[in-house]
Amino acid sequence: MSSKPALSIVDRDRSVREDSAPRAPLTLATRQNSAATSICFGAFCLWPMRRLLLQDNQPVRIGSRALDILIALLERPGDLVTKDELMARVWPNTFVEPANLTVHIAALRRALGDGRDGNRFLINIPGRGYRFVAPVTLSEHSKPSLRAISATGEGHNLPAKVTRLIGRQDIVGRLSSQIARDRFLTVVGPGGIGKTAVVLTVAEKMAASYRHGTWWIDLATGENRQHVAGAVASVLELELDREESPASLVTALRDKEMLLVLDTCEHVVAAVASLVAAVLREAPGVHVLATSREPLHSEGEQLCRLAGLESPPADCASAEQALRFPAVELLVERAAATIGDFTLSDADATAVSDICRTLDGIPLAIELVARRVGSLGIAELAAALEAPQLLLTSGYRTGPARQHTMRASLDWSHDLLTDKQQVVLRRLSTFSGEFTLHDAVTVVSDRDQSDCDIIDEVSELVAKSFIASDMREAQPRFRLTHITRAYALEKLRESGEFDATARRLADYLKAPVRRPATARKLLRPPHHKTVPRGAVASSTYNGWKAET
Repeated sequence: MSSKPALSIVDRDRSVREDSAPRAPLTLATRQNSAATSICFGAFCLWPMRRLLLQDNQPVRIGSRALDILIALLERPGDLVTKDELMARVWPNTFVEPANLTVHIAALRRALGDGRDGNRFLINIPGRGYRFVAPVTLSEHSKPSLRAISATGEGHNLPAKVTRLIGRQDIVGRLSSQIARDRFLTVVGPGGIGKTAVVLTVAEKMAASYRHGTWWIDLATGENRQHVAGAVASVLELELDREESPASLVTALRDKEMLLVLDTCEHVVAAVASLVAAVLREAPGVHVLATSREPLHSEGEQLCRLAGLESPPADCASAEQALRFPAVELLVERAAATIGDFTLSDADATAVSDICRTLDGIPLAIELVARRVGSLGIAELAAALEAPQLLLTSGYRTGPARQHTMRASLDWSHDLLTDKQQVVLRRLSTFSGEFTLHDAVTVVSDRDQSDCDIIDEVSELVAKSFIASDMREAQPRFRLTHITRAYALEKLRESGEFDATARRLADYLKAPVRRPATARKLLRPPHHKTVPRGAVASSTYNGWKAET
């Protein structure tokens, strides 16, 4: 373990110096962003981000409250930390009796052996608080052994939940059972469908099952196999041979029992597939849970395609009935978080059901739109969603950039498509409802793409979660979600292909011999006044109107 010279408490105010040269007081709080940052004292080393305390490289049994107190004291070694500060840190937003602090201070002292064999780590300043008085050493490049991590039973880096998971209890239960049996699962779905939330809940539930821990690796910034292997190694704090990092990683994992959660794999599919295949072959105790907007197509992969949350039917007439559906439950809970006293009324039941169906039950879209309830109300919000702009632009300021708005989420996926796939997607946006492969080929076709090319691209767009498919009948049906269609229509207009594509659709649909019954509703005479949800324009050709 590399470390700096021991820190001594030399000043009257107990500020800490890292060496003999003048420096600002050490504050661990500003330097503990990395899981590799540790602070050592005596025979102990603490990794705050891992919530791991070792004594002579062996895990120390310590309660969570006592550990919180230790972390707070070590963020300001040598300084007085008041009782009020400690209680606010350990019991935020909760009133507890001061005696609780005394109890957990005593537990901390027992865990550290404070006062035994001449060791003194913390002292009480009567009536004021506590001060950590032992010399400490700070290191930003140390790492505990996997053996030590696994022995704690808390070997994981799973992020804390900010909100509760709604409507996914059944799938979490199924995936938890399946990952123990099948070793390699990929949760697939479009952006915003809730893949990360589901797999993190599964990982949390299964964490105690893996002797060497459960580790979440965000691959959003990865570029190739080397970067993917490096990201995994970084989280596990393994030193790899730079030239052979994937092979070195596989070797390092060979005798481990752990769950790797590989999040956001769609832009490095080939790299992840290759690495996972090698890990599964060489490390039988390693299981992999991945998220991606398309399958990884790697040996042993089991797929779970995540659908939107269930929404109420159009005839839903009461708040009680609407709240039985998870899409409405999510919208109401998130709306209440922004305006405090929001409750769903019977008068708004139909409108809130319309909103959830318009959003196809996509959790991110529901959460983003719920922020508008306070300013628009349910009925006005339902009406406003007729304009696609609102579907795409409602957003967050925090979190990954690709999840700030639905447009950003779709941009992320769209940029991963080939040029031909982008062409097919935007031309398919002229369909306002279901379509068949025959419909798609006829409307999309041009001199640059053969029928077989178009069929292949439609298949790829289904795999990449841009097109929803229904395979229950002999002739498969396809459709774009409202949000994806609104986005693709924007792209169609920007491309300058809108008029030509709409003309092909109109010509195709007005030919009765060629027009399947399921496609006739896509075209109505000009006097028909129904405007489909998500419509932004219409084009009229030879007396017929193609809805767009």
